Amino acid sequence: MAFFKKLKDRMFKSSSKLEEGLDAIVEEGPTEAPDSGEETSLVIAEPEEKPGILGRLLGKVEDSTAPRRVLDDDMLEQLEELLISADMGVDTAMRVTANMAEGRFGKKLSVNEIKGLLADEVTRVMDPVAKPLPLYPKTPQVVLVVGVNGSGKTTTIGKLASQFRAAGKNVVIAAGDTFRAAAVEQLQVWGDRAGVPVLTAPEGSDPASLAFDAMTKAETDGADLLLIDTAGRLQNRADLMEELAKIVRVIRKKDETAPHNTLLVLDATTGQNAINQVEIFQKLANVSGLVMTKLDGTAKGGVLVALADKFGLPIHAIGVGEQIDDLDAFDPEDFAKALTGLDA
Repeated sequence: MAFFKKLKDRMFKSSSKLEEGLDAIVEEGPTEAPDSGEETSLVIAEPEEKPGILGRLLGKVEDSTAPRRVLDDDMLEQLEELLISADMGVDTAMRVTANMAEGRFGKKLSVNEIKGLLADEVTRVMDPVAKPLPLYPKTPQVVLVVGVNGSGKTTTIGKLASQFRAAGKNVVIAAGDTFRAAAVEQLQVWGDRAGVPVLTAPEGSDPASLAFDAMTKAETDGADLLLIDTAGRLQNRADLMEELAKIVRVIRKKDETAPHNTLLVLDATTGQNAINQVEIFQKLANVSGLVMTKLDGTAKGGVLVALADKFGLPIHAIGVGEQIDDLDAFDPEDFAKALTGLDA
């Protein structure tokens, strides 16, 4: 619940964009309040009566005077456009709005009712991909972390290491982005803070050699987890592909089943470009799961729904800030409510 409040507060750019759009859509159409006895509301509107299920979920009764608009083709088209503008993608937006309209076409809906329907559909899309990072009995478990430079990859590794360490896991970090001194220094700060060893190499060194040394140390230390940072220079994909392939070849000399997880870290502020990054890194590396960062800095939070719908890859965690507790496991219902501005 504490993280939900933080998520809702920090996703205000995305939720405000949707809320403003929904207000405009409802106000532009017929906005008469429902007649007495007319079954057009999804909640019971009379204040003295027991609220409907959506009213109970919202913790309040729907205002009987709230503007409502008939759900028609024009309204559906406007809803699609709004979701597309929130970076939900064309296919996902069409699917979500079609499901929202099922059984409700021709009925009058308020903004809160539309929010509730939208949150339900987003939850439905994302529920199958909400999975924690799997932990295996065989150790060390090797987690290769990939993503473009600036995506929050290094910070995510530091937060994961700190959280696993706090949970009693023995963790080793390999600062494999040997071309960026800032990335190495950032990991060293996180390592010092968490009491986690960080293996480094001189700038420009071979990342695969460092990964091999890190595997050796992780085995010697009896580590549960080895987190390996990697470079993310997409402007030269051939070099990056070879670098990642070499890291995998080398660590498999120690453990033929490694890496056990390949996490792709995505920056929510890039919007639809995140979809391109998933496509690219699926070719460069065998991506097993996603972490999305910087949801606090964007109105493009809908892209996570598009990613879930298009790729079906597990979403392990989301981030909404720089502090260690600003990264948490992905909860589809909490995310859907934060995205649409609903209360818990």
